Amino acid sequence: MSDSTKAQSGASRRHALKLLSAAPMLPLGGVAFLTACGGGGGGNGFLPIVPPAPAPAPAPAPAAQFKSAEFTGMAAPTLADPAAMATTTVGSTLKISFDNGSSTEYRLAYQPFFLTGDLVPDGKGGRILAGGYYDIKNQPILDKSVPINTRQFYSDSPDGTSLLTVPNAKVDGVKGKPVFAVVQFEYTTRDLAGGNTYGTLPSPIAVLTLDQDQTTGKLSLVKYHNVDMSSAHGLWITCGASLSPWGTHLSSEEYEPDAASISTNTMFKAYSKNVFGDETTANPYHYGHLPEITVNADGTGSVKKHYCLGRISHELIQVMPDQRTAIMGDDYTNGGFFMFVADKEKDLSAGTLYVARYDAGYSIDPAAAATKMSWIKLGHATSAEIEALANTLKASDILDVVYAVQNGSNDATPLTPATPVDASYTLMYCDGKANWVRLKPGMEKAAAFLETHRYANLKGASMAFTKMEGTTVNIKDKVAYSALQNIQDSMVSGGKGWTAATNIALPKKLSAGGVMAHNLAGGQKDGDGAAIVSEWVPTQTRALIVGEDIASDTLGNTSNPDIIGNPDNLKFSEKMRTLFIGEDSSSHVNNFLWAYNIDTKKLARIMSIPAGGESTGLHAVDEINGWTYIMSNFQHPGDWGGIHSKVQATLDPYVRANYKERYAAAVGYLTADPIQLKLSK
Repeated sequence: MSDSTKAQSGASRRHALKLLSAAPMLPLGGVAFLTACGGGGGGNGFLPIVPPAPAPAPAPAPAAQFKSAEFTGMAAPTLADPAAMATTTVGSTLKISFDNGSSTEYRLAYQPFFLTGDLVPDGKGGRILAGGYYDIKNQPILDKSVPINTRQFYSDSPDGTSLLTVPNAKVDGVKGKPVFAVVQFEYTTRDLAGGNTYGTLPSPIAVLTLDQDQTTGKLSLVKYHNVDMSSAHGLWITCGASLSPWGTHLSSEEYEPDAASISTNTMFKAYSKNVFGDETTANPYHYGHLPEITVNADGTGSVKKHYCLGRISHELIQVMPDQRTAIMGDDYTNGGFFMFVADKEKDLSAGTLYVARYDAGYSIDPAAAATKMSWIKLGHATSAEIEALANTLKASDILDVVYAVQNGSNDATPLTPATPVDASYTLMYCDGKANWVRLKPGMEKAAAFLETHRYANLKGASMAFTKMEGTTVNIKDKVAYSALQNIQDSMVSGGKGWTAATNIALPKKLSAGGVMAHNLAGGQKDGDGAAIVSEWVPTQTRALIVGEDIASDTLGNTSNPDIIGNPDNLKFSEKMRTLFIGEDSSSHVNNFLWAYNIDTKKLARIMSIPAGGESTGLHAVDEINGWTYIMSNFQHPGDWGGIHSKVQATLDPYVRANYKERYAAAVGYLTADPIQLKLSK
């Protein structure tokens, strides 16, 4: 790396670490602070908010500087209060301490902007359906499964969310300051007839214009704008997201459709029908990439899909402070750990793609030593040249694929697969299925960027991870974090889709999953000996915090409900030194949002999601106009699975009443109301 590049990287890091000495200040919610010693109102120190807006929380003495933030967790709801299990429940607190010994404690609450399916302001004097679906011509997609009740489809699964500002923004109706949220909708679970609609609809993304009250920090929805996705061929199953250092929303397309077997993929045919009006127009190579959303000063937005970051199961990308290096989740069985280094800052349209290979000894024991990794270069490309390849190539142009068939099925097992066609084929496991693969001559670049999972296998990467989901970064410590939703199958010696060649060989599975930490450094070289031009390269991995599998308890939990289970969304707050963890759990009856302090190692449950739902849309924002925000959504409440057998009959009526017969979910954020001020003695 050149001296000038190092200087720019250092400056970027210093800028990212420049936090105000003022305490993190979450927006106020439903009560106003009255007195530090109680009394007043109803004798409990609180009154409901009535116009005008409540007074701001008390500030510490001017000499006091913010010292630390500490979350105190809540108990998990139980059937003693079934209503609490069937909605967003918050019973946690946040304590802000100052260097003069004083502290202020806040009671947390959840404030939604809307439920999907609500009619919300479109900024033009009319209303628009929140979470509504549109085809390639921006016409509403209708659910005709029950003809007498035909209506526009809307999502029950809001996911990745970014909160941001735009210079010189001006939107009619904003009285305070304009703030924008970009929200993407992953899928919808079912149609009106109850039929499965997963993956059959193009994922919408909306820009929300929010009016930020400068006294309370409250955000109010003023305008909902649906982004036109026609230039991106529509979007496929958008899941987690992040905010880029330059202020754009980095989306995702996960579970890329297998181009080699696309002719038999009924879900993809239904998707094509909904997007384009017929089953054959959609091209699988147009999906599995990274869309970037730019918000305009008037509250509208535009999309640019990047095709050069690998066609993988994109879950959540994290760009480092150098504004060039990105690590990526790969929500897949037999997934890899991928990295992209852009040619230019603030521009993901060209760069180099890498995949990790681990040394032996990978462990999920937090007490174990970190495992070293190296990086295999898969290729360099521009987005434009890969999109051109995607427009013209079929899977059979790039490689030959023969699926191993055993016992009359296409499912891989730990047993020896069927004999290859000839010795030129390589055995690999993709999404748990055995493939024999042969690369066509001269198709290395096409394979690297359009058949990334298969090509990474051919290059010897550690393609073993099971559902590596959210990624985030702790800039001060130069540590990145990745969530493994579960740790099983291809990660476990002898498991489904496992091979010894990956160097990942755990002795047993951990269905509850965990969070891994990656040390970041510069001065690294790829497997060919070429320098990797980045100071933010993962070099070692260790377990940070993991779940615990248990026998089914009285509610049906199959992992310990008092620690994380199946982590998914991850976001880190530099100011609060806190890793926020959202669950997508098949082992917790209620999924939770957690706060984990990196320094004290304290884990606190801060919110419970409606039973059968998933914690999504997590975004921690240290400061916007003096206020701190923790964004959080949830999706598919009442999506009952086997673990819900003990609670479903009781909770289902509540969930249906709260969330439009299970067709709706919420987009919102956490608020904080002062409880008491404690002075030093």
